[in-house]
Amino acid sequence: MASSVTMTTVDNILKEVYEGQLNDQLQSEAITIKRIESTSEGVTEDVGGKYVRFPIRVKRNHGIGARNEGEVLPDGLSQGYASAQLNLSYQYGTVKLNGQVFELAERNFQAFASALQEELDGLKEGLRKDTNRQTYGTGKGTLCTATASGSTTTLVTTDADAIYMEVGMVCDLYDSSDALKTTGNAKEITNISSSGGNTTITFTPAAGGSTASGDYLVRDDNLNKEILGFGKIVNNTGSLYGIDPATQPVWKSEMDAPVSARNISEGSMISMIDRVRKNGGRTTVMFTTLGVRRAYFQLLTQQRRYNNTQQFEGGFNGLAFTTDWGDIPLVTDFDCPSGTIWFMNEKQLKIYHTGQWSWMNRDGSNWTRVYNVPSGGGNAGFVDAYMATMFRYWQIGTKRRNSHGKMTNINEAS
Repeated sequence: MASSVTMTTVDNILKEVYEGQLNDQLQSEAITIKRIESTSEGVTEDVGGKYVRFPIRVKRNHGIGARNEGEVLPDGLSQGYASAQLNLSYQYGTVKLNGQVFELAERNFQAFASALQEELDGLKEGLRKDTNRQTYGTGKGTLCTATASGSTTTLVTTDADAIYMEVGMVCDLYDSSDALKTTGNAKEITNISSSGGNTTITFTPAAGGSTASGDYLVRDDNLNKEILGFGKIVNNTGSLYGIDPATQPVWKSEMDAPVSARNISEGSMISMIDRVRKNGGRTTVMFTTLGVRRAYFQLLTQQRRYNNTQQFEGGFNGLAFTTDWGDIPLVTDFDCPSGTIWFMNEKQLKIYHTGQWSWMNRDGSNWTRVYNVPSGGGNAGFVDAYMATMFRYWQIGTKRRNSHGKMTNINEAS
């Protein structure tokens, strides 16, 4: 007689079906984050959070000089340092199954495993995409920003700014002053339509008033909780890890951000690489959009240089940009913001974390009963459903902000 299926069995299946595959999916399929090295070295914790502290050198020892015989020697000086503190971001992914599905574990275990696999594949894909999106963010969590007035149920933006939006997303709506519009009512995206270069995003429930230019959408409750991605790291203004370039001028990236849009040129790309090199850095990869990649390819074609896509170290594919230090891959990523090329020094980037994605089971089980609070009123309480949550505490960090660069306002080719 077959033994009955217990929650312990279900917990083990959860790990077998999913946990062993998640890391591979995140590392092998996400374009940009794939090349950033992960480490748990230096991660510590205190009351209030987990963080990494490290010093950065901001000034050489200039106690040097030339003297004639018998003259006073140079004054003894020292190098200058600043202390950086990088706080980890706490990230989660949750899957929910109805109690009826768990009944299948007793009567038809294969059907249960298939239903579980389908839900976990969806969660895995969502985590993979969102992780890569955050790599280009500032930590604020902005998904898209309105460029024109809309209605109480629509937000209008450009096609280029709507690349992260998907039907089914649950988002908070903020105005340009970061004030939450209609407090407590997250918006579910119900439709996305494009016409004439603009995208209209429809949501429910309605906002308290019409949307205006500058309003923006963020994943529900994510505001200022996401990782500090390239959008924050690669900048020449603004404090990063508690260090402000206004007081430490060396702590800033190289920026090429003209007010007006311009066509791509090899000269401007070489100039950016040289500026990074002047700071003591070295560009090892450039990330960009499909449209900018097409513009660069057309530039090569016009100059009768018919370059094919090359495979670089680590199985990475991209067009080659030739420098006196060798070829640098120009790699496309759908999640890259429009009209932008990121000049990154991978040796100066790390993912700091306490561990890989894991199931949360501090109360003894991966599965917990769902407690439901009806949005339209009514009795709150437990329902016949269970949820399991994965978590990871992590952050992207750099110890040399000036070894990265960015070009913006580049015309994209059709």
